[in-house]
Amino acid sequence: MTDKNNILYLFDRPTEPIFIGKGDDNVSFDVPAEYLTDRYKPLASDIQNRFSGGKTISVSKLSSIPDLSFPLQLGRDKAFSLFIPYHSKMAAKLIEIFMASKTFDDLLSLAVYARDRVNPYMFIYALSVVVTHRPDTRNLELPSHVEMFPSLYMDATVFGRAREESAVVQTGSRTPIEIPHDYSANDLDFEHRISYFREDIGINLHHWHWHLVYPFDGPVEIVNKDRRGELFFYMHEQILARYNMERLSNDMNRVVRLTNWRSPIVEGYFPKLDNILANRVWPPRPVNATLSNINREVEQISFDIEDLERWRDRIFNAIHSGFIINTAGQQVRLTEADGINILGNLIEASILSLNQNLYGSLHNNGHNAISFIHDPDNRFLENYGVMGDSATAMRDPIFYRWHAYIDDIFQEFKATIPSYTVQNLSFDNVRVQSVEISATGIPRNELATFWQQSDVDLSRGLDFLPRGSVFARFTHLQHAPFNYKITVENNGNQRVGTVRIFIAPRYDERGLPFLFREQRKLMVELDKFSVTLTRGRNEITRRSIESSVTIPHEVTYRNLDRNRPATNTEAAAAFNFCGCGWPQNMLIPKGSAEGFQCQLFVMISNGANDQVENAQADGQTCDNASSYCGIRNSRYPDARSMGYPFDRTPRDGVVTLQQFLTPNMFVQDVRIRFSNRTVAPLQNRVGSQQTSKNPPAKAPGRN
Repeated sequence: MTDKNNILYLFDRPTEPIFIGKGDDNVSFDVPAEYLTDRYKPLASDIQNRFSGGKTISVSKLSSIPDLSFPLQLGRDKAFSLFIPYHSKMAAKLIEIFMASKTFDDLLSLAVYARDRVNPYMFIYALSVVVTHRPDTRNLELPSHVEMFPSLYMDATVFGRAREESAVVQTGSRTPIEIPHDYSANDLDFEHRISYFREDIGINLHHWHWHLVYPFDGPVEIVNKDRRGELFFYMHEQILARYNMERLSNDMNRVVRLTNWRSPIVEGYFPKLDNILANRVWPPRPVNATLSNINREVEQISFDIEDLERWRDRIFNAIHSGFIINTAGQQVRLTEADGINILGNLIEASILSLNQNLYGSLHNNGHNAISFIHDPDNRFLENYGVMGDSATAMRDPIFYRWHAYIDDIFQEFKATIPSYTVQNLSFDNVRVQSVEISATGIPRNELATFWQQSDVDLSRGLDFLPRGSVFARFTHLQHAPFNYKITVENNGNQRVGTVRIFIAPRYDERGLPFLFREQRKLMVELDKFSVTLTRGRNEITRRSIESSVTIPHEVTYRNLDRNRPATNTEAAAAFNFCGCGWPQNMLIPKGSAEGFQCQLFVMISNGANDQVENAQADGQTCDNASSYCGIRNSRYPDARSMGYPFDRTPRDGVVTLQQFLTPNMFVQDVRIRFSNRTVAPLQNRVGSQQTSKNPPAKAPGRN
């Protein structure tokens, strides 16, 4: 039987030909001569002699090759973007072809044939979707995207030094290459003070992986996941809330919505990234650039700013009318239960949109308008900017302004549905008596943040270089692990409750206490879990590393050959699917040296009303980040609206968070205290508390 792990070698060094050895063990594919590209077919015998020697993987020849003509229309050296419909349709076709392979051996053979012909970025994306979703491959562990395409995640100057280190220094003696803190801008740019958040590798990996698990185009059985449209809304809303907390931590105003699409955009962004596949630098956006009508014949994309405005107006009209018009001309009600899911798919717009002809593609073409702002008609033959790729979009300050506008549309809908009553929020005979957080060596109800360094292996993405690990070292935000202690009085019979934990800033930009109508939009979900309440007093303890929002540090920065569970197990499938999730090290905002004042909210809701039937249909819990990413092949594991109880406007009479509370809720004031110290990489530390002697000369965020 073919070892299914063999297909993972196709992710190694994506632009190297298939016949060159893969992995540290120099594994080679025994490729049928007919599978070689025209350039290498005359050299078939010479290639076999030169590049064999290690383990060889036999590839069976297919009796016929499916028609790949459509995916092959994009050149191998061209930039690929899922936001461009022409490209996403190509990728969807390639996914469909791969998914149609009857056996694993057929899939492997077809993928080997396609690898050196199809655009490498499209190939890796399509094969990643297929491996994640096919029953016969979903237990395989995908390598981290940052290992395959490191140029998407870090300063371009790293790679020259990495190539020198790889070519000159033997494996085992190579030293990590440090990524500078201030490589994309300096303090003259006001937005640069939170570049540590926007350019964080784990955050950008999360965004790429979420769109891998929830593609907006492809076979319907892959795209049509439970509550997909609602999750598009909620995941991005949470990113915005988390981003705004980061801004407030750094004495910045909350993000301003991008409402006027005809005025200059005051924020510039110069990414300092190389697009290795297209042999170009990523285009910058200068300060005060203005959106224009897009007419790019090469990418077959054309729309006007008026189109965006027209789609926006139709969506708002649908929200205020209470229904949309589907392609059959029928009214589809935007109900309290399903309206947000319908709108999520409509606004994005995924193939699940009930009428893309009428409501367009507001979100995706907004990304396109911004990503082509520097060359809207292709006269300068420039590629798209970072907003055109889900792996890079979150680096740009404009991402958050655009999504603040998109979120405002969803909030407009939420304002049309009934507010939660006291009965909707209460849990009879259950009272939360106290909440506290604690961490070793830190005052009670205080969270501690600092800088930490981590290493990521670049070798899987450095083509045509000697084998062996080459590490890049980057500095990121981290917090001390902590515990929640929740005391609950249950005066009824034993029952199940759902513990919901959120955090929000206490004061606004002016130093005034937040009113509830604004503070609810800044509530960041920290955790959600079920608990059995016995009669009487219950003490619940929960570790921060168990969060339902995050994935562990070793999963975010995992190496394919390390930290991996046993092959072909459900744990391995979780490693794949649960690669989708917010990075654990970014769970808590940076805070401030004096202690950023926040409010920790804890609610215990009635588990009987929260329960979802068949929520874990295939036995795969994947509870690392179920709040953001759901559960593989199953329904979303919470019957309540995503963001409950903060997803709706408050009931009459509620002005403050305290007035919102019912007995099954509790609010505890907490502080987030930042220390400008840098902890050395885990693998280089003798003891867990050892830190570098001095902070960086200019650490990200400065304070």
